[in-house]
Amino acid sequence: MADQATQRTTIMAPASQCFNAITDFENYPRWARDVRQALVISRDHHGRAVDVEFHVTAMGRSTDCMLRYFYGEDPLRLAWRLRHGDTISRLDGEYEFLPVVGDDYSTDVTYHLSVELSVPLTGFVRRRAESRIMRIALSEFKAYVEAGGGAGS
Repeated sequence: MADQATQRTTIMAPASQCFNAITDFENYPRWARDVRQALVISRDHHGRAVDVEFHVTAMGRSTDCMLRYFYGEDPLRLAWRLRHGDTISRLDGEYEFLPVVGDDYSTDVTYHLSVELSVPLTGFVRRRAESRIMRIALSEFKAYVEAGGGAGS
């Protein structure tokens, strides 16, 4: 059974900057501390990454996975589904970026993740891993964008 979580935050940057940063996969190692490498395998006819291979090291373990990405424009969305992984049987999620009404320089971000591991872990370790993923996905991403990440993309 998959573990699911949803969290929200507000980033002090325009939605377009947030979207540019999250779709700049090659720069994930700059802000997502567990991502060692992100390699774009294929792109769509707009030049956007479709299949991305990740090498991740966290909590003393290394894992590789490939995600397939799907794009939405109103509101700005980036969704993904696991194509394959060596320790993960499901890794589906989505970022949604909504401009804050009346403030063009702030964005409400919703992050949803559904994870199922192919290796058994205790509840404590699973919750710790989930907490780490959510922190990276929101807190570290927020700090990166607010420091200017995605502005030049």
